[in-house]
Amino acid sequence: MSENHEPEIVNLEPRTVAVLRERVPMNSLVDYFGRAFTTVSQVASEQGAVIVGPPVGLYFGVPTDTVDVAAGFPTDRPVTPAEGVTSETLPGGRTAQVLHVGTYDSMKATYGRLSSWLAAEGLTPGPVMWETYLTEPDPAAPETPQTLIDWPLA
Repeated sequence: MSENHEPEIVNLEPRTVAVLRERVPMNSLVDYFGRAFTTVSQVASEQGAVIVGPPVGLYFGVPTDTVDVAAGFPTDRPVTPAEGVTSETLPGGRTAQVLHVGTYDSMKATYGRLSSWLAAEGLTPGPVMWETYLTEPDPAAPETPQTLIDWPLA
């Protein structure tokens, strides 16, 4: 990853994630993520699936006033569907990646920068992208959360 947090192309391996997928109003995302992370953690634990990485949020298509989203965790194996939790595979291959440092409210600028960079490079993003939440928000330092944005190329 670049030290200056500029977008770059990386090659990723596919990863299994256990997620809760729903169509959610944009103004309800915070509540959804809390519920999704709790539910996925419980289902994975009950099934003996081991969480092997930080939480993720997958986005299917372009958000409008609602978003098709799935949230959960990478796991060591697929989970059996339960309580709305299923397994997805994060695709491998060529992926545009950028690190966002700051609040969720300031993420729109990072997405704008990533989209402009993709266009300037002549690259077409695929229909699914995801965020990996590397650090938890800290009320004492709201500018420090780190979110890794991955957008596989078409």
